[in-house]
Amino acid sequence: MTETINCKILILGAGPGGYVAAIRAGQLGLDTVIVEGENPGGTCLNVGCIPSKALIHAADEFEKVTHFTGDNALGISLEKPRLDFKKTIGWKDDIVKKLTGGIAGLFRKNKVKHIAGWGTMIDGKTCEVTTKDGTVTVKAENVILATGSVPIEIPNLPYGDNIISSTEALSLDKVPGKLVVIGGGYIGLELGIAYAKLGAKVTVVEAMDRILAQYDKDLTKPVVASLKKLGVEVLTSTKAKGLAKDGKALLVETKDGSEENIAADKILVTVGRRAKTEGWGLEGLDLTMNGRVVAIDDKCQTSMTGVYAIGDLTGEPMLAHRAMAQGEMVAEIIAGEKRTFDKVSIPAVCFTDPEIVTAGLSPDQAKDAGYETKVGIFPFSANGRAMTMEAEDGFVRIVARKDNHLVLGIQAVGKGVSELSAAFSLALEMGARLEDVAGTIHAHPTQSEGFQEAALKALGHALHI
Repeated sequence: MTETINCKILILGAGPGGYVAAIRAGQLGLDTVIVEGENPGGTCLNVGCIPSKALIHAADEFEKVTHFTGDNALGISLEKPRLDFKKTIGWKDDIVKKLTGGIAGLFRKNKVKHIAGWGTMIDGKTCEVTTKDGTVTVKAENVILATGSVPIEIPNLPYGDNIISSTEALSLDKVPGKLVVIGGGYIGLELGIAYAKLGAKVTVVEAMDRILAQYDKDLTKPVVASLKKLGVEVLTSTKAKGLAKDGKALLVETKDGSEENIAADKILVTVGRRAKTEGWGLEGLDLTMNGRVVAIDDKCQTSMTGVYAIGDLTGEPMLAHRAMAQGEMVAEIIAGEKRTFDKVSIPAVCFTDPEIVTAGLSPDQAKDAGYETKVGIFPFSANGRAMTMEAEDGFVRIVARKDNHLVLGIQAVGKGVSELSAAFSLALEMGARLEDVAGTIHAHPTQSEGFQEAALKALGHALHI
């Protein structure tokens, strides 16, 4: 079967950026076609954000009940719990199925045509899609490239057998006895901590001199302490060299130049992600590149008229919510609205134990940008709600200009602080000053009071420390 379809917008890729662009375009009455060879939702919904958070939650619950088998401050006593990991994975898969099915339903609701198949761009207006029923040619007035990213592979440790990426780590049939994680970034540590809580002996191998190097040491210090408490061994300034001769261990080079073997049932490689630039016809387009990613302007327009690019294909920060915001914006631009991508805050969350949130500028980044600053820090050890949750580790930190008190950045580390990210971003996007945050009544008792108290501290009159 050969078919030709004409449309207003063609979207290549149905990850967070692509599917949001399609839904918004449909809402605006634009004739829209979206092409995707896998289930809708991309890496995030299928093998990333959502399934990993499901696994993290299951691990947290299992660790919690395991904690209650011993002496504890709450006086709760339990017998040793058992884990049916296949059931856990099945629960995770059901969540993914519901969400991806929901996206398909939204496509239908908004009259978006979804073509299930792999698309190849022939030129800036034409895409050939290979489906199970034959080839479909899509001709569009506008194209949105949303091809996403893929895990980076280490040449001497190619994926296969016991060497896995985050994708395979989310679908194991049992908890590995010994798990070696290569890469001490947020993906490796989120999964490493989860499997440590589920009973695996976890070793983290990081080539740099510390983990989570994108965050300052004050933010990562509670995470380092948590890793130690969980029995996770962290080897910094250590390079992964390849498999040991017997194939059952990882050969590493330590800081002093010596070589060691680390026994492993599974080796999880999480050294980052790269834009997916191959397999969809980039070579057939005349796009200006920014290194290894597609260059865009503040409207996500590429160097080709009528061709837009969004999400991970355009580089850092590779975050689903950035892609979503870009996708929504581009759909509105094509519909004739005047929009530009000028976000003061794209929050980032690391779902480790404890969690880390950053929005806007850190103290060092603000200094490097030439600002004189006022910084306020409020520890959760002085927060009543944190105490009642056994979550006293961590703090909220706010960074503001010294002259006019405009808030430049907010960071936090602690249990459940991911849910504070919206308040942080809202303050930045609305142009809040320290007085605005301090003067906002925060419900008591909540962890969010730490945000208000940090602002008060920066102003010189915190109430509870």
